[in-house]
Amino acid sequence: MKLSEIKKILPTLENVEFQLENSTFVPEHFHVTEVGQITKNFIDCGGVIRNEKAVNFQLWNADDYEHRLKPGKLLHIIQLSEEKLGIENSEIEVEYQGETIGKYDLEFNGKNFVLKNKTTACLDQEACGIPSEKQKKNLSELSANPKSACNPASGCC
Repeated sequence: MKLSEIKKILPTLENVEFQLENSTFVPEHFHVTEVGQITKNFIDCGGVIRNEKAVNFQLWNADDYEHRLKPGKLLHIIQLSEEKLGIENSEIEVEYQGETIGKYDLEFNGKNFVLKNKTTACLDQEACGIPSEKQKKNLSELSANPKSACNPASGCC
């Protein structure tokens, strides 16, 4: 989800709720402790120089059980960060602490913001010699051609 998307969604909500992919909710007394832009400059395993930018939200649970972040307040924080920090319309990455600090992509399911698990990947599979995925086919889609089929008596099987 890009920053522009959350800015369109927030005015339509009564409450801001974040949910993990496993359906558990971030406690409703969370704080957004940071809104910023992260720039990552790196070289991948194939030697290609890459640059990525993401808008970063950091969620934190405090002992302030009466705290409830309203959509208008979060929208104000976002607008202030755009004005003061020059944040661009990039994909949002959310930091949230479970057992350790996790980084998540963000989606909206029509009611709640969903923290989607991130995964790692090789960015230059060809240079690393990683074969591309084989196409998956259903057996029912394969045609039985007797001319190209192996005869069990031929010794090819």
